[in-house]
Amino acid sequence: MASRPVIGLCAAVETAAWGVWTTPAHLLPREYADAVQRAGGVAVLLPPDPAAVEDPDAILDLLDALVLAGGNDMDPATYGAERHPATIGTSAERDAFELALARRAVERDMPFLGICRGMQVLNVARGGTLLQHLPESHGHEDHRRTAGAWDGNDHQVRLAADSLAARAAGEESHRTLSHHHQAVDAVGEGLVVTGLSELDDLPEAVELPGARFVLGVQWHPEVDETSRLIAALVDDARDYAEGRSTRASSSTGNGGGSVLAR
Repeated sequence: MASRPVIGLCAAVETAAWGVWTTPAHLLPREYADAVQRAGGVAVLLPPDPAAVEDPDAILDLLDALVLAGGNDMDPATYGAERHPATIGTSAERDAFELALARRAVERDMPFLGICRGMQVLNVARGGTLLQHLPESHGHEDHRRTAGAWDGNDHQVRLAADSLAARAAGEESHRTLSHHHQAVDAVGEGLVVTGLSELDDLPEAVELPGARFVLGVQWHPEVDETSRLIAALVDDARDYAEGRSTRASSSTGNGGGSVLAR
């Protein structure tokens, strides 16, 4: 039986309460790990690590794919903008960690999925910018109709034919669950918009042509058990892991010394 690919899930830094304690914690909604496990992967939580900002390979060497999850807003200083009053909850350590991992994962051609905030991090990592408050720029709240819930927060997204987004979703008209007030503005270098909202043509999917699997989506596939996106990432991560094992075995067999597959 093939080994399970290891999927890194970047965690948020938030205040949490349990028992008698209220303290800073590294958190991620369990739906992310559940979706990875259902697809046959091993889910590994990645807390922000200052050392990894300088050396992201120390973490990426352990993984077969990377997922940047949803969460609070990015600091607009990361893309050279002034802070909008509606931009809240920023974390400099999370931004720096995820930007470093995203840039290096793309350089390594590692399978990568950015979800909601993660799509925005990918865009900023490639030199793009963000819209900081959609109700102001687009005149409606339809991308986050119900705060803190998924009910009523669904809409259709048009995915470009033959795009990675459409192949991963398994269709070109895709029902999504979204919950965001920020979005991609100027598109980052090399990225292509391959998904548009039926509501207002807002970019909902971006990808990097020529890469094996670099995809950002503005919706939340982890909370939709019918979604195929995370399973598509895990499938590609399995191929990536097998390729690494083959290269490691070949190098060892050629007398090049011992090489770790992970």
